[in-house]
Amino acid sequence: MTERQVMCDFTCSSPSALNAVKTGEMDCDQPIFSVLSGGAEQQLQAGDVSSCGGATSPAATTESGIFPGESELCVEHECELDWFCGTEKRVICSRCAVVGSCRGHSVTPLATRVTAVRLVDVCEKIQLQALRIERFINQTLTAKEQKLQASASRAREQLLAQVGAAREALEEEEQRLLEEVQREEERVEQCLLTQRAHWSQALASLSQTRSGLVHTLTHTPDARLVTSIQEISERVEEAEGVGEPCDTDQLNLKPGCSDSKLLRGLWATAVLLGPNAYGSSFLKFDERTVSPLLSLSDDFCTLTFQHKKSRQSPPYDPARFDCWPNALGSLSMSSGTHSWVVDVGQSAAFKVGVCYTSVERKGSGNEARLGLNSQSWVLSHYDGDYSFCHAGKKVPLQVVRRPQRIGLLLDWTSQTLMFYEPDSSGVLYSVTHEFSAPLLAACAVADRSITILH
Repeated sequence: MTERQVMCDFTCSSPSALNAVKTGEMDCDQPIFSVLSGGAEQQLQAGDVSSCGGATSPAATTESGIFPGESELCVEHECELDWFCGTEKRVICSRCAVVGSCRGHSVTPLATRVTAVRLVDVCEKIQLQALRIERFINQTLTAKEQKLQASASRAREQLLAQVGAAREALEEEEQRLLEEVQREEERVEQCLLTQRAHWSQALASLSQTRSGLVHTLTHTPDARLVTSIQEISERVEEAEGVGEPCDTDQLNLKPGCSDSKLLRGLWATAVLLGPNAYGSSFLKFDERTVSPLLSLSDDFCTLTFQHKKSRQSPPYDPARFDCWPNALGSLSMSSGTHSWVVDVGQSAAFKVGVCYTSVERKGSGNEARLGLNSQSWVLSHYDGDYSFCHAGKKVPLQVVRRPQRIGLLLDWTSQTLMFYEPDSSGVLYSVTHEFSAPLLAACAVADRSITILH
């Protein structure tokens, strides 16, 4: 704003105010009253400003930041719009700031406001943003693409190496097992041939001895027969010396000839983690079987051992265990493959496994204790020791770390029951048995609680 324009708009009695306007050193956030002196304020209130109307010179317009031909007048006061109201965010005239609707608001000379706005170069901002985007494309994204290709290449190499190692190990194990089965088959075949030859010869000898005895007993005169007793006794003794044939394990293929920890582990991993992974998602505890020593959660998945004070006598049920803290699952398994996981992290005394549906439920004898009869197969943990129990026999298990969860895998086709650790898929114990009846999941807990997980 020029001196001429200021003098036209305001009759300033204070030189300091005029100098502030000319030099642009006024506070842009101060009210107009701090810029205009008392004499100018009185003149604005008296209407002196209107005498100049909207008269502006081209130089003044250009200096104020308003291009020629863009000046406008205040509709209310018919004065030039040369001030900016920061409160209402609009352009006003000087009278609006002194006696009008913007009186007392924070106002700024329009030239100062325009200068402040133009100090922030929008085009420069856009150009800087474009440079940042270009740099991001040329540097960051290119580096990311190169890193991606390198990472993908390493991943492929690692994958091929791992699969190759697994394939090589599996092929070697396959060859070893096939050779072992072949050797065992040849051994049993040789035993069968030997036995067949031996007993065929014995059969022929017995037949010959019997025929001779029959001929002697039927065709020898009585007088001579009496003197042939010694000969007859020797033939009978010779026949008895042949012995009785009996079946032995030597005539059977050893079950362990095809057993392999590597193959069993790979098979279990494929079944548990493969694309056709099995799971008994509907497996829960059968409320009818739950012992009075236990409480069952509302979702039928958690068994909690109860202290004597909190125990309640449930109604009698022939399916309920009455003396031991046992409970059975609700799903009968007699075909296919089934797997489920039990959270045992809170309990220091528990059993998990399977049993026949006909297992004894009543009494305190071993027939109703899981693992101590021939109708149940369980993994037991008590006093820090792990063991596999069946028919009263315990097989101690070496467990490196205490598992928080124990998984069970029952494959009816191969008649295999496996206990494993879900976190590592490590096999804890595996047993093969010719199950003759449907099985139920079986659990016992004598400390805190265990839960079937889904």
